[in-house]
Amino acid sequence: MAAVDAQFYWMSAKIPNDQFLLYAFAGEPADAARAIDDAVRRARACKALTIRVSDGSPLTYPRWVPMPVEPPRVHHLDDAGWRGCLDAVMRLVDDQLDVRRSPWRLHLFAPVHDIPGSGGPGSVAVLQVAHALADGARASAMAGWLFGRAEPVPDVSAPSAGFLPWRAFEAARAHRQLVRDMAAGVLEKPAESRPALITNTRPAGARAVRTLVRHRSQLPGPTVTVAVLRAVADALSDYLGGVAGSLGAEVPMIKPGARQAHNHFRNVTVGLYPDLPREARTERIVAELADVRRRAEHPAARAADRAFAAVPAALLRWGVAQFDVDARPTLVSGNTVVSSVHRGPADLHLGDAPVLLTAGFPALSPAMGLTHGVHGIGDTVAISVHAAESAIGDIDAYVQALESAL
Repeated sequence: MAAVDAQFYWMSAKIPNDQFLLYAFAGEPADAARAIDDAVRRARACKALTIRVSDGSPLTYPRWVPMPVEPPRVHHLDDAGWRGCLDAVMRLVDDQLDVRRSPWRLHLFAPVHDIPGSGGPGSVAVLQVAHALADGARASAMAGWLFGRAEPVPDVSAPSAGFLPWRAFEAARAHRQLVRDMAAGVLEKPAESRPALITNTRPAGARAVRTLVRHRSQLPGPTVTVAVLRAVADALSDYLGGVAGSLGAEVPMIKPGARQAHNHFRNVTVGLYPDLPREARTERIVAELADVRRRAEHPAARAADRAFAAVPAALLRWGVAQFDVDARPTLVSGNTVVSSVHRGPADLHLGDAPVLLTAGFPALSPAMGLTHGVHGIGDTVAISVHAAESAIGDIDAYVQALESAL
């Protein structure tokens, strides 16, 4: 197991980090048993979906070992509406995966009424994936394979760690060059930390999710991600009563270069600038995203990744054990999360039921009580809000503000 994937695995004991990828389909499969058998058969044919964790020695990294595929869990909904289904998905969060048994699980809900864009009862499938197994892009590829896409999930080569002292020397040398490049104005400096807001308090009280569904043409902007970031700036500033002039969002961004681990992304911070007019705000957000991409392409970023990959397992395991989930920060990198993934063309199906939309709900953490998921399939985009009551006391009021901003 690569070091970054092991870190997600060990950290999951302190901060649950399962991902929940939702796919809604138009109608119910004519032959539900056959649809389930097809998904199981496809899973068995995918190497990425037939491995689990074996964590034997505290001195070595865990290993991926073969496992049998478990059948999906079929759920009965007491409230078979769209809102009731989302509530049921939230309850799944309390049953995190044991990656030593299986790092993924498929849940099926049917019938589900009032799915956005559906003319009648539909079906919902939720792929629950441990973060150690996949980041958002890789998990989306796994779901695509399960639901009929022809492209297999690419293999990830076994990591080559290297010699830590030499990797550390290379990383330090590359970092000094990065500092010189920023001082010379070749690269912009990263954003500074910002004050913690109520959205950064430890999540407490009820958790809830909501979704807004839009056609791509209804989200004007250079990208869907920028359009949603611009709207979140308005909605969150309005909801917090104008006390959020320094608002910033954490945005997961795929790393450049070949994938070296199941998790191939880094979190970057983007200012939201709610006080700026919308056009100027868009320009600032676009510029900051371009800046973080340029820094990600600097040799220092890759050198830092190589050094981290060479950290001995025992040292990394010890470091994760020192993490204090009860420590309360006064400064944070972002006040919310906006995680954006396009999951490809609308060519998926559950049996003979075609896909309508896909959504996701980024996990909350000890210093993040409000997250947003932005997930597209074909030309349909779902903007999801996941919040704890301690951060957003009235999620429907916040979603209404977000809908207005969009």
